[in-house]
Amino acid sequence: MEAYKSYFAIFSIPFISAFVGWLTNRLAIKMTFYPLEFKGIRPIGWQGIIPSKAKKMAETAVDLWTSKLINMEVEFDRIEPARVAQEMKPSITELAEQITNEVMIAKMPKTWKRTPNAAKTSLYESIAEELPVIVENMMKEVKLRFNEFLDLKYLSVSSLTQNKSLLNRMFLKCGEQEFKFIEKSGFYFGFLFGLVQMTIWYFYSAWWMLPVAGVLVGYMTNWLALKLIFRPLQPIKIGPVTFQGLFIKRQKEVSEEYSQIVASKIITVENLFEYIVRGPGSEKLMQMTSLQIGRAIEKAAGNFSPVIKIISGQHSLDHMRNIAVYRFMQELPMNIRTIFGYAENALDLEKVLQKKMKGLTPIEFEQFLRPVFKEDEQTLILVGAVLGGIAGILQYLLLFA
Repeated sequence: MEAYKSYFAIFSIPFISAFVGWLTNRLAIKMTFYPLEFKGIRPIGWQGIIPSKAKKMAETAVDLWTSKLINMEVEFDRIEPARVAQEMKPSITELAEQITNEVMIAKMPKTWKRTPNAAKTSLYESIAEELPVIVENMMKEVKLRFNEFLDLKYLSVSSLTQNKSLLNRMFLKCGEQEFKFIEKSGFYFGFLFGLVQMTIWYFYSAWWMLPVAGVLVGYMTNWLALKLIFRPLQPIKIGPVTFQGLFIKRQKEVSEEYSQIVASKIITVENLFEYIVRGPGSEKLMQMTSLQIGRAIEKAAGNFSPVIKIISGQHSLDHMRNIAVYRFMQELPMNIRTIFGYAENALDLEKVLQKKMKGLTPIEFEQFLRPVFKEDEQTLILVGAVLGGIAGILQYLLLFA
């Protein structure tokens, strides 16, 4: 019976080694991405490597987009100011009436109440005719001074650092097959190393052999898996079999997945225009359009201007203009949503990103996933080694002690 137990323990070594290889690789992946926030009492605890360095990882990713995939100023040039004004016309026609009523009721309630409907309608229509021109001029100015109104790096990095789960998703989705390979390879490599370990143990069964072997299995399975993801860069054919880094081999598929996430979650039309009309450049936008709106109101008001000056004075007229400018800029973020459909078709950022990404060289392409491992590659490998060593100690205590 004792001999049976001894042989059972020995033959279990490769299977336990396979399990250790699988488990250490799986845990290493989990520890790369989770938890999103630090868990524990500092300095004891853990936060996923990617979330813990979210800003740096996001900046690295965005630098790759802007240097290899997209020039947003060039792409934005496909937006036609006249078409934007046309798309917004229905909504700003309603806005013209709304703002006119608010301004006149605020400054001249009695006069406005007695004003004939025909005169009011004429004023609404006059202002409604001027607003599309203002919108068109505004878009021309944005295109002309694009970098003053949009900081793509800041926009993208902010999106990713404020939403760490999105940062994780970007890497996890693109490296989905590679991460599965890391897990599975841990099992297969662990089993192979376990066979060697079993053979050595049969002839030399020192107590320290299993912990040391566990360290080696944990270390080597992680190291090999990481190497096979990215190397070789170019296909190498040995007989009927072609070898190439798993991630590199999937360039077409990964390009489609990566581009879809970036275009639909980060560099979206909504985010771009929200940043333009609400971001740091919005003050410049207000200054730029203020004079135009003031002139448009005075032009549209026509015969009303002298009446306003007589009743309320020039200061009041200027105040009315300021109210109109403020309300226009306040409503602009909502009204500009009407152009999103047109802008998405005009920019088609997903297609642009896909085309550029598929055309990258292997060494350029690997950089889109490589930072995940490069940042703390040794940490991941050492985590595997430590976990493997612990498993080896437990294996010895449970089966051979």
